[in-house]
Amino acid sequence: MMKKTDTICAISTPAGIGGIAVIRISGDKSNNIVGFFLTDSKGHKVELKDHKATFCRFIADGKLQDEVVATLFKAPHSYTGEEVVEISCHGSLYVQQKLLQCIIDAGARMAEAGEFTLRAFLNGQLNLSQAEAVADLIESRSEAAHTLAISQMRGGYAKELEALRQELIDTTALLELELDFSEEDLEFVNRRKLKEMIDKLIEKTQALIGSFQAGNAIKNGVPVAIAGRPNTGKSTLLNALVGDDRAIVSEIAGTTRDTIEERFIIDGIEFRLIDTAGIRTTDDSIEQAGIERSFRAMRQSAITLYITDVAATATDDQLSQVVGDEEIVRKDIILIKNKIDTLSDKRDLPALTTTTIEGKELSTIALSAKEGYNMDKLRKLLVEKARKGYGKEDVLLTNTRHYEALTKMSKALEEVKKGMDVELTPDLLVIDLRDALYHLGTITGKVAADEILSSVFSRFCIGK
Repeated sequence: MMKKTDTICAISTPAGIGGIAVIRISGDKSNNIVGFFLTDSKGHKVELKDHKATFCRFIADGKLQDEVVATLFKAPHSYTGEEVVEISCHGSLYVQQKLLQCIIDAGARMAEAGEFTLRAFLNGQLNLSQAEAVADLIESRSEAAHTLAISQMRGGYAKELEALRQELIDTTALLELELDFSEEDLEFVNRRKLKEMIDKLIEKTQALIGSFQAGNAIKNGVPVAIAGRPNTGKSTLLNALVGDDRAIVSEIAGTTRDTIEERFIIDGIEFRLIDTAGIRTTDDSIEQAGIERSFRAMRQSAITLYITDVAATATDDQLSQVVGDEEIVRKDIILIKNKIDTLSDKRDLPALTTTTIEGKELSTIALSAKEGYNMDKLRKLLVEKARKGYGKEDVLLTNTRHYEALTKMSKALEEVKKGMDVELTPDLLVIDLRDALYHLGTITGKVAADEILSSVFSRFCIGK
């Protein structure tokens, strides 16, 4: 663990040249350290006031280094809970490094990655799940990902976890109380009610676990695979959705031999669009490898857009193969009948229908990727599929570490149920309840082993 008593500093704005840069200093000596350098226009020492931005000159080595704005945040009313000073200077790389070096020479040290947020956690300003949400907020690329991170940072997700934790603590405490009165053979917890409560806890935990796929997709972008036979317009569709000629469009079958990935946003949701090789029977070993990657992409995607040529008369055996794949069919498949611009009666063709393939009902849309006809309906359908199963106010699980911890917690609660079925004694039931509590505690930081903290904060940038 880093020394909590040190005064730390770092440049908190992105690397490079800009209009301004911000240097953050945190620790008991922050104000004293910057006090060596800050003067007013007449050369008098500047006394910073709490939560007030002050224009001053930064003097070092007997000369003016820069004109800056300094802001003092007294403990505990700061991001880290410690005394913090933030200096806004000009964005020159020389100026940034010169001021930072002066602050280090005066007694501060460079902060490690994520150390400011780590101190906020250690000082009780944030719990661990909120601290992780800070990193998610910084990395958010869409409105939906931003909304999720803000909700978790403000504690909405933590409240759900704390409610689960309190119920576990109360139950464990009552069972342990029974152990103190074991000789009197007293029962403080009604076993039927206990089992009902464990069932509810498992249900709540499983609901959070079940939201991970949607939450992770929104955080990192909803993966959407474009698949189909060669020359059905897959690359044209990708270009139409992205709004750029990203993929090569050709009449030659087998042009796309590897997956191409692009990102785009609809209604605040980011999608990761993956154009795949055309699926057909071929002796070309390179094309076969591309087709294998196509199936891998579909299995890993939340949504598959399977494209057919609306004018094709032959049966698409490859579509049956896709629908017959257990990993793909349990996700969403949208069947797209493309190239309706080639039909004379395209306006009589219903835009949205359903098609039954191998007993599976597929949402079906008729469009022209080339002319953009009905593309608005496809975009709307993609958003509906991405938001399926949750509302805007729902708490979603987005963190892989949390997913693993909740999965272990759920297994521990299942062990409690099994123990009750065979009438285990309270001391044995308590072991599994405490195990569940431990795994839940690793999420919020109630159990904060050094290796957990190192794993969480190592992905932060320096200066945060």
